[in-house]
Parts: sequence; C-alpha cells; structure tokens
Amino acid sequence: MRIASLIARYLLGLIFVIFGANGFLQFIHMPPPTGLAGQFMGAIFMSHYYVAIFLLQLVGGLLLLAGRYVPLALVLLGPVIVNIFLFHVFLAPAGLPMATVVVTLWLLTFAGVRSAFAGIFQAKA
Repeated sequence: MRIASLIARYLLGLIFVIFGANGFLQFIHMPPPTGLAGQFMGAIFMSHYYVAIFLLQLVGGLLLLAGRYVPLALVLLGPVIVNIFLFHVFLAPAGLPMATVVVTLWLLTFAGVRSAFAGIFQAKA
C-alpha cells in the first residue's frame, strides 16, 4: 500500500503541476467547452477566478512532488478535485474518466498519510 500511495502521490502531483502551469502558459491547447459548461468556464475566466484555481493546482502539485507538507497539499487540492469531478458529472461528462482517475489518486495518496488527519475524524475533542 505504501508503494501505491507513493506512486499515486507522484502521478497526482505531476497532473496538477502540468495542468496548473497550463492554466497560465496554455501549452496544451484544448477546445473550449460548449453549452452550460462553456458558460460556466466563461464566467470563471471573465471574473479571473481561474488564477486562484490554477495557483492552488500548481502549489498543491509542487508540494506533492516535493514530498513536503503532503497533508497540506491534499487539503488544498481536495476542494479543487471535488469541483473538477462535479463539473464533469453535471456539465461535461466526456472528462469524467480522467476526473475519476484523479479522485482515485487523491484517495490513495490520502490513505498513505491518513494518520495526519486522525484529529478531524474524532467525534469529541
């Protein structure tokens, strides 16, 4: 399990460094989504909210690759991953397989450092 968690951490870090940097540098060209998904993405870009999203992805990915502050990286990336997954569930189902892979990688990485989160899963302090 330890090796699976380590591999998942590196893959997840690589994914988020690449796509976080792509948000700023646009070296991977993707066609813009259409319909509701396009409107949603348009609002994110027009409001410049994408800067925060891609910055969180980049920082979280770098922390995962460095192996430092892995629990912090998981906390930063968790909400981003939830939003990516729900975006693909409700607005752009074509990307759902990749979103599912990212959720699985996050869960495997979390399993490797779950002791760091022990305090938040207690019913009473």
